[in-house]
Amino acid sequence: MIDIETAARLVDDAAMSSTAINQLTAVDAFSVQDAYRIQRASIMRRVRRGERRIGIKLGFTSRAKMVQMGVDSLIWGWLTNAMLEDDGGLVDVSQYIHPRVEPEVCFLTRRAIDRPLTALEAKDFLEAVAPAMEIIDSRYRDFRFTLEDVVADNCSSAGLVVGSWAKDFDGLRNAGVILRMDGKDVQIGSTGAILGHPLRAVVEASRLASSSETALPAGSLIMAGAATAAHALMPGKHVQAVVNGIGEVEFSTR
Repeated sequence: MIDIETAARLVDDAAMSSTAINQLTAVDAFSVQDAYRIQRASIMRRVRRGERRIGIKLGFTSRAKMVQMGVDSLIWGWLTNAMLEDDGGLVDVSQYIHPRVEPEVCFLTRRAIDRPLTALEAKDFLEAVAPAMEIIDSRYRDFRFTLEDVVADNCSSAGLVVGSWAKDFDGLRNAGVILRMDGKDVQIGSTGAILGHPLRAVVEASRLASSSETALPAGSLIMAGAATAAHALMPGKHVQAVVNGIGEVEFSTR
């Protein structure tokens, strides 16, 4: 039987020291429910060090990713203020093990979400939307993991960069998404890859939070999931994501 606190310490220490570890499931098999307990315990370690939870991120929001992982539901993890990087800023990739970046959209909540929402209600709970990028960084060796491993590791969430806020939620339907590296298009996709429409991510976020008896306060961020495949990050690059009709976000690496 997996020891929750020991497992949480392992993934937390790996993230802090930028040191890869073996899969947790290679030593002890455990359930997805246990994986979320490990995730919560590892986040609480960060909170005790002074970090503050600022929202959540969703994973497996594309049908192709679900099929690839052999699952039929989304996964989710926590965002903290220490993960937030400046739009247009400089990101030190040495703090990560094998970082990758994904273009996304990020929602800002206007009202507390404390129950499952319907699709018709979702917009009423939102203040704004922004182009964003998530930096993912599995703490496991060779970026290999099971479903339980990735959930325990906060769903590989490591950093995020959020662009300027906009109010055009209707413009999110099938908006073109481009990820550029040094001005070259390296990933091209659509917001339609995010559950068919990114607003559905808000509905799913409300359902997932409610199922774990968690409320999202007003002012929370919701990272809706990747619009394209992830792309490897390395030092000395300029990275930009464009969401047509919404805006762009960028950073450089060192």
